[in-house]
Amino acid sequence: MPQKSPGPSVKDKEQYEALRREGNSKEKSARIANASAASSRSRVGRRGGRAGTYDDMSKHDLLERARRVGIPGRSKMNKSDLIRALRTH
Repeated sequence: MPQKSPGPSVKDKEQYEALRREGNSKEKSARIANASAASSRSRVGRRGGRAGTYDDMSKHDLLERARRVGIPGRSKMNKSDLIRALRTH
């Protein structure tokens, strides 16, 4: 059976598929693949890491970040659930 296409919004399909095989969500894989298509892959990798770790953030900050990325059920999550959801989204 042919592999399902990620859709027209993904600009770097090879990287998208690699990220999906690693276990990343469709949304996260598409964001990373599209960002790297606009510039070089190594530049996208260097851009990461500016924010503090999730463990150092307050629950309020984690809720705001979860809201921005669209994590469902975030209002009922405790801090460790929010961290887990953000890391796997």
